[in-house]
Amino acid sequence: MPFFGFYCIIIPNVCSWRLIVGECAMTDKTTNPVSLSGNTLKIIAAVCMLIDHIGHILLPEYIILRIIGRVSMPIFAYMVAEGCYYTKDRKKYFLTVFLLSVVCQAVDYIYSGSLRLGILVTFSLSIALVYSLQYTKEQVFSDTVLSFEKCRGIAIFLSTVAAVYVLTRFVSVDYGFHGCMLPVYAEALRQNRVNKSSLLEKVDMPSYRVLAFAAGLLILSVNSSGIQIYSLCSVLLLMLYSGKRGKKKMKWFFYIFYPTHLLVLEAIRFFFIR
Repeated sequence: MPFFGFYCIIIPNVCSWRLIVGECAMTDKTTNPVSLSGNTLKIIAAVCMLIDHIGHILLPEYIILRIIGRVSMPIFAYMVAEGCYYTKDRKKYFLTVFLLSVVCQAVDYIYSGSLRLGILVTFSLSIALVYSLQYTKEQVFSDTVLSFEKCRGIAIFLSTVAAVYVLTRFVSVDYGFHGCMLPVYAEALRQNRVNKSSLLEKVDMPSYRVLAFAAGLLILSVNSSGIQIYSLCSVLLLMLYSGKRGKKKMKWFFYIFYPTHLLVLEAIRFFFIR
């Protein structure tokens, strides 16, 4: 594998830096003043996404733009896992992302005739996977739930994973099955909001969650095109995540930014390049 050496070098160093530096950023700002809120990370991801799409739509000959853009999707994927955990209304969160994906898919089909499902569909599937995992953990680690119900919880999660896998095998979805699974890795070691677990309490640390996410990102990179390896650079930024949203509510800005910037870039290509 052409990038095997890169994997062997970057992952051990990422792990050590994560444990030494990133934990401080997430837990003690006085120890390490360099920390990034969720909003800051998403702004960085949005800028990288814009650069990526400029390269894809307007300047395909400049591969460096696509390389910079590899940082975007993993950051948004990690924030999807955060959103699934902190949301006060799980149904509303899922429906917001899903309905926006439907609108974007409809516009894309009218414009280009493409049936490829975009990144918002990927994240919609991710949310469903994370919700099923959360339910499973709540069942498995509960002292009051019967063994049969625990087995049913596991079966629900495995069935959801299998359904997403089959869907991505027969339908073209951005980043495929491994992209859909990314937020699941970030959620796997997190403590339950209900039915607290002593086992999860021991492993629920920001550093471990980022490392689990990095492992999933590595799997995605191995199964994707060559430049996807550069997405691992996003882990360096996630190390500095403070665990806080940020002072301002910017949720709708990011929801609106995605389709808007695509429309603007497509308009530029249509009127000035074609």
